[in-house]
Amino acid sequence: MPPVAPVNRRKRERPPLAPATRSSPITRAALLAYLFLIIYASWFPFSGWHNQGLSPLIFLETMKMPRYWTLFDAITNVIGYIPLGTLTVYALYPRIKGIWALLIAAACGALVSGTMEAVQTYLPTRVSSNLDFYTNAIGCALGGLIGVLTVRRLLDRSQLQRLRREWFAPHASQGLVLLALWPLAQIYPQNFLYGLGQILPILSDWLSQLLDMEIDLAGLIRPDVDLTVEQYWLSETIITACGMVGAGLTLLCLLRKPAPRGLLVCAMIAASVLVKGLATALLFSPENAFVWVTPGAEGGFLIGAIMLAGLTYAPHVAQRRLAVTTLLLGLVIINTTPANPYFVATLQTWVQGKFLNFNGAAQFLSLLWPFVAVWFLWLPSHKLNAAKVS
Repeated sequence: MPPVAPVNRRKRERPPLAPATRSSPITRAALLAYLFLIIYASWFPFSGWHNQGLSPLIFLETMKMPRYWTLFDAITNVIGYIPLGTLTVYALYPRIKGIWALLIAAACGALVSGTMEAVQTYLPTRVSSNLDFYTNAIGCALGGLIGVLTVRRLLDRSQLQRLRREWFAPHASQGLVLLALWPLAQIYPQNFLYGLGQILPILSDWLSQLLDMEIDLAGLIRPDVDLTVEQYWLSETIITACGMVGAGLTLLCLLRKPAPRGLLVCAMIAASVLVKGLATALLFSPENAFVWVTPGAEGGFLIGAIMLAGLTYAPHVAQRRLAVTTLLLGLVIINTTPANPYFVATLQTWVQGKFLNFNGAAQFLSLLWPFVAVWFLWLPSHKLNAAKVS
């Protein structure tokens, strides 16, 4: 009897990742999202537009420093534009790299910052500044340098890149950027936990200022009755559960079979709770870090967890449709439920101070996230269905 060859039980080593041959869709989507945040933060609150008789380039006509400025403002301007430069280099890779990518990132930073400052001359609540322009441009150039030094390690030979290919569908890039923004959307104070998209009060204020008359769009939809405590808690429970389930199902419908689905969903939800607590402690006071943990929020969180556990391995089509349904239901209820008087009183004591621009961008993100998520989930289904495991 011929000898049997010994079986090699060692795991076959995975081949190294091949160098990238095209730019990453994730970095392009992240760059676009960050650019929108910069625009919103720079032009917030978008009111009072008029020509003040000043040249749009007045901030470049003098070399003197602004009369009122602080080191905090300068550092914030530098840090705020670093991600823009880094993402620009990542989005250009591998077609353009090295010194040319750095130069393009620096030029883009100067162009974006100059445009923001020029348009601010038409906003009476904003003041264009040469210091802002220079510090923003420096921040973008630093970000470009960071991008040049890290792009190959992150986009060519990164373990994260391997996990991206193994765990997520090929066309999940835009969805991953959207889901990464969901915990950050919790920063701006909301009436309810995961109660994103409360846009009717904002639209009512804008229309009231435009038409010079009192307009309440939410009042046109909801009945003119006062909710009892139990009814208010029920609304809060539904809103919390819908927001949590909608975001969780959006993540689940992007995953391949080998992905640790429960772990990833739990990590995303834990990140949202952590960001919510830290933001509340920073914006108000440390003792109020978890003041948003109400009976309604607790009930909605429990219901959301049960629903996600039961739908973890549901077909992707079902997950996508249920995600759209829960997000739309949450939008309807959040925009028709009266504001909590305690929450309104709390907001009146909130001094935004130096974080005015940042809070404007955070509000913009919290308002638009569910609408963008619904639009993304309505994309052609072949972009959302996870590929079969080879």
